Amino acid sequence: MKRLRAVIVALAAIACMAAASEPNERLPDPAQEARARVLFREVRCLVCQNESIDDSQADLAADLRGVVRQEIAKGRSDREVRAFLVARYGEFVLLKPPFSPGNLALWLAPLGILVVGGGLMATLLRRRREDGAVEPDEAEGLSSEEEARLAALLEDKGHDCAEKTPQEAPPA
Repeated sequence: MKRLRAVIVALAAIACMAAASEPNERLPDPAQEARARVLFREVRCLVCQNESIDDSQADLAADLRGVVRQEIAKGRSDREVRAFLVARYGEFVLLKPPFSPGNLALWLAPLGILVVGGGLMATLLRRRREDGAVEPDEAEGLSSEEEARLAALLEDKGHDCAEKTPQEAPPA
């Protein structure tokens, strides 16, 4: 039973590898093909935009895989292949673009948003304190006028506890 399972898994793996690329598309040198496969995972599919050309089934992704293989077959290094793709399609073609002045805003935007949000929150809290907002610890009791008004309201409603203060109330 274990052998049958191993054979099925092996056949499924071979089928997946065969589906990934046509044999006539692959480079004859296994080392070059391995380099190409690594680069496929670093290059963005321009149709799908959030997938690498290794994962994408779009026709343009297949064309880009062919371009990468051609450049590797010409003897270009990985860096040269990336530079060729960036020159042709822009830095957007790389899934992880390098830190550069051109994309500085993309790299620093999250930090900027956090700093601006924190500054706004601090400013709003400071204004709130300065405007005289009462903190819960600083809350005072009712004034004598408020107590008289409350007693009158309670008396109008027929409550009997208008004249009792909290100290005089019977224990529960």
